[in-house]
Amino acid sequence: MQVKPDSYLELEHGTYSTPTRRLSLVARWLPSLRHYAAFLPILVRSARMAKHGLYDDERWAESSQDVRRALECAGVKLSVAGLDHVAALDGPCVFVGNHMSVLETLVLPGFVQPLKPITFVVKQSLIRTPVFKHVMRSRDPIVVTRTDPRADFKTMMHEGKRRLEQNRSLIVFPQTTRTRTIDREQFNSIGVKLARRAGVPLVPIAVRSDAWGMTKFFIKDFGRIDPSIPVNVAFGEPLTVSGRGTEEQQHVLDFIEGHLERWGIPPLQEFKAVTR
Repeated sequence: MQVKPDSYLELEHGTYSTPTRRLSLVARWLPSLRHYAAFLPILVRSARMAKHGLYDDERWAESSQDVRRALECAGVKLSVAGLDHVAALDGPCVFVGNHMSVLETLVLPGFVQPLKPITFVVKQSLIRTPVFKHVMRSRDPIVVTRTDPRADFKTMMHEGKRRLEQNRSLIVFPQTTRTRTIDREQFNSIGVKLARRAGVPLVPIAVRSDAWGMTKFFIKDFGRIDPSIPVNVAFGEPLTVSGRGTEEQQHVLDFIEGHLERWGIPPLQEFKAVTR
């Protein structure tokens, strides 16, 4: 049985926006504390279920929605568009998007999983992270090294095709590092190549998620929560990859860069000029 996310009660034409809510005093003054006080129990509970083989697709979607609600209770406002494109797809697809923080890994399943089964392509370090490793491993992700492109390509083509044949869509973040801007030279086309080989649609995703910061300490993903920065997600129309996929790769990059600029993050060259 698939879970119907409570967020879909407010969906209109495939979009979602955080409803207006009254924030607690802690959320207004200490949003990071408010968020992590709710998030960490969600993570521990999910890991415990995963260790006992109880963390299925439905519970994954539910816990992802719990994380979204924890963010919203801390004052973070989310806006998601284009879910109608996902809902209209018949069969699996390859999602290709930019990667800005851990937020998208935790929140996207709550929106996508109820529409179609998914998993992620992740780097090895993610399945070794304390506690979270149990959750990630239970999702049968495709694990890549990020250091051996040839081996990663073989893994993606073989394991990716297998997941898609099992009717499980894939979310791919092609950039090797999480950044606010898109470096077109570092944004590889492995997702496009997989979609072409498997004969499935390609769906671009643009994400702005720097409201969830990073830290230099032990677990760098658990940084400061900044509610003044809106979280935006946009799903594009499905693409059919033809030929070498060059045009489709360009379309994905244009889609992401265009949305980031609309959300207040300029293209890489302009960003470098401003920050010098």
